[in-house]
Amino acid sequence: MSFQADNTAFEDWLRTQCQVVKSDLDYKHERMRRNSFVFLRATYFRWAKRIESLCPECARAPKALSVGDTHTENFGTWRDAEGRLVWGVNDFDEAAVIPYPFDLIRLATSVRLAPKRDCSNRDAADAILLGYLEGLSRPRPILLDEQETWMREYVACSDDQRRKFWAEVEKYPDAEPPVHVEQGLRNALPVDAVVWRFASRVKGGGSLGRPRFVAIAKWRGGKIVREAKALVPSAWNWAHGDSDEGLQFLKLASGNFRAPDPFLNLESRFIIRRVAADSRKINLGDEAGADLKTDLLRVMGFDLGAIHAATPAAADKISDDLASRDPSWLARAAKIAAMAVEQDFEEWRRN
Repeated sequence: MSFQADNTAFEDWLRTQCQVVKSDLDYKHERMRRNSFVFLRATYFRWAKRIESLCPECARAPKALSVGDTHTENFGTWRDAEGRLVWGVNDFDEAAVIPYPFDLIRLATSVRLAPKRDCSNRDAADAILLGYLEGLSRPRPILLDEQETWMREYVACSDDQRRKFWAEVEKYPDAEPPVHVEQGLRNALPVDAVVWRFASRVKGGGSLGRPRFVAIAKWRGGKIVREAKALVPSAWNWAHGDSDEGLQFLKLASGNFRAPDPFLNLESRFIIRRVAADSRKINLGDEAGADLKTDLLRVMGFDLGAIHAATPAAADKISDDLASRDPSWLARAAKIAAMAVEQDFEEWRRN
């Protein structure tokens, strides 16, 4: 099936799952023309539909509760219940039980398509695999106050970025969230916070089109923000007809080897979370973007390994499977997948 046909089928399905925001979906379509990396981020549904046929030798691998929509910009920071600065995967919208290699292949594919990197495709794949094996065997959260202090330069928030954040908040257009969403946002605020206004927000890649609302409140001398984003079943489930799989979002986000964000919650199929200037992603395209280096890719692989290790009995099975593969399997699979993404991207641009 062509990309165009899959895109139409997926968006028709999406309209049955949430109240799609047409203007945001139009913006997503526009962004998808920018480059193949942005296109990859926006089209996990197509990946879920095709990756098993593109890499059939990986489709039979052991399964684990996985991120699904893994890519180099799906990592960021938050504060855990102890106030520690934690870094790792921070978007679990597409969480599903899938063969473990597909998280690794998608991450390595995103490196191939990334606008900025400072390593070869093979070195990138090797670094991801090295970190993945470490995370699988010795899983733990990635703490920027202790073991990974060197990563702070990637996520440090400058004064200019703080001003930019609050300037963006000021520009969010007023909106009236549904009653249950408004209540979820209020419940996420401190009890004595005073809501200033509710607004809508346009953010993300693949999730563009789903409604997002924010509560902007005043609390003890300053402003605070909470966001509610509609959650729908993983596109993996859509692609495989697994309508009864259920939402795996919170299960993965609060796995055994994570230091979860205490503000992250799920209410009435909306993800509720804290939004702040210092909750930072590594965005390759912004002014703080940094070239992808092997040390950073290794830590990304490590976090994936720790995530997969939380699936009972998965670590040993995955380790045995990895031992049976030749050293170049990931680089080879990512090359195949990247070529398929490029072909879909060119089809989208032509049409």
